[in-house]
Amino acid sequence: MSMTPRERVLAAMRKEKVDRPPVAVFTQSATIGQMEALNVFWPEAHSNPKAMAKLGAGQADVLGFEAVRAPFCLTAEAERLGCMVDPGKQDRTPMLKTHPFKFDPMMGEYDEPNLMSPEEFLKSGRPAAVLEGIKLLKESHGKDYVVVAGNTGPFTLAGHLVSTENLVFGIMMAPDEVTKWIKAVNPLCKAYTQALSDAGADVIQMSEPSASTDLLSPDMFDDYAGSYLKECLASVKDAFSVLHICGNTTPLIDHMVGTGVSGLSIEEKVDPKEGVRLVNKRAFVVGNVGVVNPLLQGTPEDCYKHGKIVKEAGFDVVSPGCGLSALISNDNLKALVKAVKDN
Repeated sequence: MSMTPRERVLAAMRKEKVDRPPVAVFTQSATIGQMEALNVFWPEAHSNPKAMAKLGAGQADVLGFEAVRAPFCLTAEAERLGCMVDPGKQDRTPMLKTHPFKFDPMMGEYDEPNLMSPEEFLKSGRPAAVLEGIKLLKESHGKDYVVVAGNTGPFTLAGHLVSTENLVFGIMMAPDEVTKWIKAVNPLCKAYTQALSDAGADVIQMSEPSASTDLLSPDMFDDYAGSYLKECLASVKDAFSVLHICGNTTPLIDHMVGTGVSGLSIEEKVDPKEGVRLVNKRAFVVGNVGVVNPLLQGTPEDCYKHGKIVKEAGFDVVSPGCGLSALISNDNLKALVKAVKDN
């Protein structure tokens, strides 16, 4: 049975029979090696749709992965809503510099979340550039590859606007104010998710790093993240939905599955076999080769070995466990690809 990369990834996500698991990057996929090979670079590719689409296809065109993916950071939505953003450099993604709204649990001072409408949100700024980039990726690569679009989860986005630290303190001191802000951003997250699908994305991979067990206990997850993810991500039409949360999500897997998303992207801190066992075919599973070790710090031989471990653990899509560092070498990424493609 011979399959194209697109056929293989789609079948894996549908839990259908495949000739082998696909290997693809569902999280941040760009590296300096790809930039140099394609002569397109950060920070331009964060806001220029043509550059974004060209670099988003680099994982397939340069390295042999079996999907294409854009954008490359989690700041587009926050910037559109008023956060100042450092655009980053060739080797560094953009970073938030300000949180424009007052949210002070210690003083009991809170701005009202008077945000723009979803329609206005999608009209311009980097979200609009991303939508155009996804359209271009679909036109150039959608026949042969699945198009993955990334965006930011509601709890994380609310934290970008008011400071994640203050938002977490607010859960203990002013939970109603926290809920008010998450409810305010959720329609924007939902509209952006659907707009990415409408632009041509086959998969929406939403990152919700602030909902990790480092910040939220599992019993808080459903109230402050899970119920909103169900509404804004799992409900997307005409696309698969993939939830990514950083860190050791072993205690969260049941909660993540409970959001109703199509797939889970899990990091290397979760034991591969245990992660597959816990999901128990209730969603497809993406991951979880270590981004730092072996991909950044290891050798090609290390990367090949880890790729085989994840493949044999039963992951539906073998992938880095989190977004790639731009400094990861082509040789290490090609070794991961080879590990999965080899019999």
